[in-house]
This record gives sequence, structure tokens and C-alpha cells, in this order.
Amino acid sequence: MKQRGIWLVVALLALVVAGWYGWRARTPEPVAVAPEAAAPKVAEAPPAAPPAASAPPIRHPLEAASQAAASAPLDPQAVLIDLVGRKAALSALQLDDFPRRFVATVDNLGTPRAPSRIWPVVPAAGRFTVEPRAGGQAIAVDNARRYASFVALVESVEPRRAAQAYRRLYPQFQQAYADLGYPNRYFNDRLVDVIDLLLATPDLDAPPSVHLPPINGPLQPERPWVLYEFDDPALASLAAGQKMMLRLGPAHARRLKARLTEFRRLVTAAPAAAR
Repeated sequence: MKQRGIWLVVALLALVVAGWYGWRARTPEPVAVAPEAAAPKVAEAPPAAPPAASAPPIRHPLEAASQAAASAPLDPQAVLIDLVGRKAALSALQLDDFPRRFVATVDNLGTPRAPSRIWPVVPAAGRFTVEPRAGGQAIAVDNARRYASFVALVESVEPRRAAQAYRRLYPQFQQAYADLGYPNRYFNDRLVDVIDLLLATPDLDAPPSVHLPPINGPLQPERPWVLYEFDDPALASLAAGQKMMLRLGPAHARRLKARLTEFRRLVTAAPAAAR
């Protein structure tokens, strides 16, 4: 299957999805020109949308960070190290141009493709594996072990602290979202929509069946395991982030959904309840 690839929270709470576990696309991915010449080229700009007469109403307004939080360093790297620790931040996250990586990946998780080269997290080690099943193949049960450390890291982050850090960095996320081509859109609305999409991922009792598509021509791929597709057309048509959730395995997916549900509540709650 194609590798597909949230700022820390959804990157840590799904990703992600956000996260260390997508399939790479089989076709070359276009490289978008970053809005600033000095910024790394990490985000793929979406197709240009027709100019809107006015911005759509904000559905999930996010209150400003508290005075105490606002006085803390707003450097993304410092905020992330404070949240998950230096060792985890340096080994698990892509800290360079993190706001742009996070925003682009959140947006991509709700689309057919989430290119791994712009993820805000480091892809998992190892390779995707399958095992025999009557009439074909399925994702190997042991494949879920690749993501055990990722799930453990997610669950080590207290949701309220993650939500507070998200608010502190939100101006940078909003600017990155505008730079992606959404100057009249509110990023927190998009993030909540993507969380809802991930939460709507089907709950499976067992790893789904997969297959390799026909490979025409004399040349064989060097890494055929990146080409697997779901047998079920309904699963094959899911968004990139939902396919990632399925690949995690049923137990990991349930645990991440619980964290996503709590984080969603914190970024959509009234200010007094969210602090």
C-alpha cells in the first residue's frame, strides 16, 4: 500500500498519525516551492482555490494562550522538548520547520496521500509485513509491534499539557496554513475535521486482507512491500490517515482513538474548561 503518511499532538496521537507508519506513494511526488526562499521545501501546496468573497465562519475558535504560557519560549523546538523530553524530541520528531511539517501533514491526512518526506515525525524502522490468509494475504499481526514505542510515547503525553502547547504555537500553525494556500481558513477547524475523520476509521477485529497489484513489464520493484493495497474497496477508498490507523493494528488504533477523543475535547472546549 502506498505510504501515507498532527504538530506534536495529532502527530503523537495518531498521526499522524500521524506518524511513523505510512506507505510511500508509488508515483513521484511533486515538490512544491516554499512560500519563503529560506524555508525548507517541505509542504505540498494544494490546488489553487477560487477566491472567496469572505472567509468561512470559524467553527472551533481557539482562545489565546494564558499569560503564563505566553511568557514561555515560543520556539517550536523548545516547546516540543519541554513536552516530551529532549531524547524523544530529537529521536522521534522532525524539528526543522516543524510548524509547516505539522500543518501540511494534518491537511494531507484527510486526503488520499500524505507524503512521508514532510511528516513531523520520523518513520518507523523496519518494513511492512504480511502473512498468509485463506484465499490470500493479510497484514501480519506482528506488524503492529513496529509502532509499540510510538503508542507508548503518545500515551506518555498528558493531553492537557499537549493542548496548552498547541495553543502557544497556534499562531505559527495558522500562518503555515495560510502559506499552504488557505489564507481565509482557520487551521483548528481543519485539525478537528481530521481528528473526526481518524475517529471514524472502521474498527476491525483482525488485520485486513491486502494484495500486491499486477506489475507489468520486465522490471520488478526493489521494495514490493510498499505497493500493497487493501482487498476491500471500502478500505482502499479511505483517506491516508484512516489507512494509517488500520495499519497500526486494532489494539493500537483503539488506544490512539481514546487520546484523540480527549485532545479534540480540549481544543474545542470553552476557554475556562480547556485550561
